[in-house]
Amino acid sequence: MRYSASHKLETREKLLQSSSLSAKRSGFSTVGVDGLMKAIGLSGAAFYSHFASKDALFTAIVERELGQSLERLGGQGTQDHERLQRCLKHYLSMAHVEQPESGCALPSLGAEIARSDIQVREQAELWICRLQESWAKILESDSLAWSVLSQCVGALVVARMLATPDIQHTVLKSSQEEIARQIARPQ
Repeated sequence: MRYSASHKLETREKLLQSSSLSAKRSGFSTVGVDGLMKAIGLSGAAFYSHFASKDALFTAIVERELGQSLERLGGQGTQDHERLQRCLKHYLSMAHVEQPESGCALPSLGAEIARSDIQVREQAELWICRLQESWAKILESDSLAWSVLSQCVGALVVARMLATPDIQHTVLKSSQEEIARQIARPQ
């Protein structure tokens, strides 16, 4: 039985969404094609009508997730300074530590992206650079934007590695305070 083009697009989107959540929660390499397809109620054989390989799916996940991060965290210029501060506070929160599947892909998938082939890394680089450029316009500094971006991702990774909520909170609060100090506008 042939399915409509819209059915194929809907299935592809379900696969991308389900795989993104799974990857951010448990890592991408931990689940095989059969498991990814089973999660959306299809057989593993159907996978290849949507993606040429598991690596192609990972590339699409990176593009999708980092694109969504840019939408949530990006801005248009210096007028978005207060919005950026609110986004950074939310980014460096216990909710983000405890729910990796609903947040930024970089802290969850960064190590896997780094070990991936050049196409995945280039896709990640494209979106990370777009986010950095957006923040550089807001902060009026390329280097400060790179520093804040790196500190946010690193703080979240460190907080997730820790077992004690009080220490996790301390890492996040310390990072929030330091970033706020760095990006404070002179009055």
